[in-house]
Amino acid sequence: MTFDPALIAAAQVSKAWPFEEARKLLKRFPQGKPGGEPVVFETGYGPSGLPHIGTFQEVLRTTLVRRAYEVLSGGAPTRLIAFSDDMDGLRKVPDNIPGADMLRGHLGQPLSRIPDPFGKFESFAHHNNAMLREFLDRFGFDYEFVSASENYNSGAFDDALRNVLRHFDAIMAVMLPTLRAERAATYSPVLPISAKSGIVLQTPVQVVHAETGIVRFEDEGRTVEQSILGGMSKLQWKVDWAMRWLALGVDYEMYGKDLTDSGVQSGRIAAVLGGRKPEGLIYELFLDENGEKISKSKGNGLTIEQWLTYGSEDSLGLYLYREPKSAKSLHPGVIPRAVDDYWQFAEKLPAQPIEQQLGNPVWHLTQGRGEADALPVTYGLLLNLVGVLGAAATRDQVWSYLANYVENADPEAHPALDQLVGKALAFSRDHLAPGLIRRAPLANEAAALRTLDAGLATAGEEASAEDLQTLVYDIGKDPAFAIENLRDWFRALYETLLGSSQGPRMGSFIALYGVANTRRLIAEALDATREDA
Repeated sequence: MTFDPALIAAAQVSKAWPFEEARKLLKRFPQGKPGGEPVVFETGYGPSGLPHIGTFQEVLRTTLVRRAYEVLSGGAPTRLIAFSDDMDGLRKVPDNIPGADMLRGHLGQPLSRIPDPFGKFESFAHHNNAMLREFLDRFGFDYEFVSASENYNSGAFDDALRNVLRHFDAIMAVMLPTLRAERAATYSPVLPISAKSGIVLQTPVQVVHAETGIVRFEDEGRTVEQSILGGMSKLQWKVDWAMRWLALGVDYEMYGKDLTDSGVQSGRIAAVLGGRKPEGLIYELFLDENGEKISKSKGNGLTIEQWLTYGSEDSLGLYLYREPKSAKSLHPGVIPRAVDDYWQFAEKLPAQPIEQQLGNPVWHLTQGRGEADALPVTYGLLLNLVGVLGAAATRDQVWSYLANYVENADPEAHPALDQLVGKALAFSRDHLAPGLIRRAPLANEAAALRTLDAGLATAGEEASAEDLQTLVYDIGKDPAFAIENLRDWFRALYETLLGSSQGPRMGSFIALYGVANTRRLIAEALDATREDA
């Protein structure tokens, strides 16, 4: 893999956050990783539930840093590990899966040793791991899947587990001051798996012999001496995180703000074990439209399937790319803006010099390819058109209006636009139509609408969007109508003609919807004024 020297030079000074993150790795390995080994990026997944938008954002953002590092380093080798923590004990039965009674009988056992409630795979974890891989493959991510249970069971982690036992007391010295007294009394870095019940035990242990992995603990009233090697134990979360950083040679891992303290303690444990905490970014969490933290149990979030029903994959990528250190509202209302922002960035990309391209999110999301064509109509404009056409609007009907506005208005000639037509119909049906209520215009607004109607009659169907915008603009500035400012005029147009407090550039909307059709909207608004009178 080789890169243009001009691209590398621009990347070295780029302020885009993936390059800023990647420069941490250049500083860590100024001569490259020893022995020419690949730099290892990791993302983590807890397979007690199905992959979700948080899984997507972490893999996407990590991939963007990986690609940025490859550019900065001139093509140094890299790996991305998608790690499944499937040795965790099942803490509670999820609400959204079958076989709840069966699962209750396996509480506390490793996820990889619990039967699959869907009846398709070797275990519950194997099912969810398959869903993760299918999910990541669907979006074309380049990754290597790594399972905790396979590494524990095969003995691949045995040397790392011996190392934990050798440093048992030092790890306890790190962790005990961070725990409440009640928790500290029962805390152990190592969680043995009961040979009798198969449960991951939360019990204190004593190290009997570090090199053979033998520990002593109480299990159902009996004192047991047992090896923790070969899949007979699971480390506590923070110790486990640190252990696998070292065992897998992880150099970069980002995580959410809610794991900040865990990252600090795991970093200290990594140092105790003779290693080093990976580089990484701490990202902010998602919020719902009320500003509350997204919770899977509350169901107040937005799934990937919901996003892709109303917006494109590219728009989701853009939304997740921007400002990862700032909290983001995640609800359907953010989708239209994300779609249009993506296409605005895409349209700018080809004409930008390389330094500006590296600050353009589309460069990162498409690895510099950009888009073959511009989007001839904004998504916001499509939504306004569909909203006016009503709940019964069809794809063919929308395309018949697009013929007024788009050259060669054929779905096959504009596949990206055709995709958005379908999404606009869905978004309008589910989220816009119920809230679209046109108000009657005030007396001065009605007078301005009558003047607009007369101007449209003169302009005719052939008028350009720019000429129509000028007509609308001039009426809004006319002091005869006593409209305080242009913002109030446009809001009046949106509320009386479209039924929304926000809307498109009116000249573009009129050109798309048609002059005659817009005059009918004005007539309906004026009729509403007379009815109110």
